[in-house]
Amino acid sequence: MDETEFWEIIDSTREAAEGDPEDHADLLVERLVQLDPDSVLDFARHFEARYNRAYAWDLWGAAAVLLGGASDDAFDYFRCWLIGQGREVFEGALHDPDALAELLDDFDEEIDGDGEELGYAADEAYEQLTGVVAPDLGLPPQPAEPLGSPVDFEDEEALAARFPELWDRFGPR
Repeated sequence: MDETEFWEIIDSTREAAEGDPEDHADLLVERLVQLDPDSVLDFARHFEARYNRAYAWDLWGAAAVLLGGASDDAFDYFRCWLIGQGREVFEGALHDPDALAELLDDFDEEIDGDGEELGYAADEAYEQLTGVVAPDLGLPPQPAEPLGSPVDFEDEEALAARFPELWDRFGPR
C-alpha cells in the first residue's frame, strides 16, 4: 500500500461517516477487512508513522487550544483524529499548527478532536481477518519527548501568542 492509497482510504471513510469520528472508525474497519492481512499491516504502518510524526509540542499546544486543555491521552487521541482529517489538514497542521484555524471548517469539541477508535481500526481489522493480534510493525517508537519547544498549557497569554489564529477562533471566550 502506498501513501496515496492510505490517504484515499482515510478520506473515503471519513466522508462516508460525515465527520463523526466513531462512525469513521467503524467504516475504516469495514474497509480494511476487505483487504488482505499484509495490506492492513501496511495501512497500520502508515498510520503509526504519521502518529509518531505528530508527536510535537506545537501540535500539542494547538490541541490544548482546540480542546480547552490536553492531557497525554487527549493528545494521543487528537493525533489519531488529526490523521483522520486527511492529508491536507494533517500535513498543514504539522507544517503550521496555527493553520488549523483555517484548515478546519468547524470544530465541535463534543465529537471532534478525539479519534481514539481510529487508532485501533487496523488492529481490529487484522484480528478479524486472521484471528490473531497484529504483530509488531517494526517501526521506531515515537520520541521520548515531543519534538520542538515545550508549551505551557496553563499560560493563556503564551498560547494566544504562539497560536494567534487558533486562539482568536477557538480560544476561551
